[in-house]
Amino acid sequence: QEPGLEFTPAARVTDQGGAMGRVIRGSRKGKSLIFSAKTRLRKGAVKLRAVDYAERHGFMKGLVKNIIHDPGRGAPMCEVVFHDPYRYKLTKEKWVAVEGLHTGQFVYCGSKAQLSVGNCL
Repeated sequence: QEPGLEFTPAARVTDQGGAMGRVIRGSRKGKSLIFSAKTRLRKGAVKLRAVDYAERHGFMKGLVKNIIHDPGRGAPMCEVVFHDPYRYKLTKEKWVAVEGLHTGQFVYCGSKAQLSVGNCL
């Protein structure tokens, strides 16, 4: 190697010793700060309710309040509001909105819930 010529990861060396072009953009995606995912406008994690006593032995009724778009996700999300079984408050959950779900719809979670659109058995 010539003096003053250092190897950089962006320049690849072939079998004959010559330098090829740059690393393609798809390979650089995870490398640095400028190629990171745009997560500033994301709405939050999608989770089902935590399985508690009410879900194991019966069901809980929730209300679909809103259907929202989450950037970076292919499916829409919905906000479902449940009454907390242990305290006097409402708990909001974010679910993946299934086809046929609409705002104002009651959804039921639990082992005794009926099989219908939006319910979680």
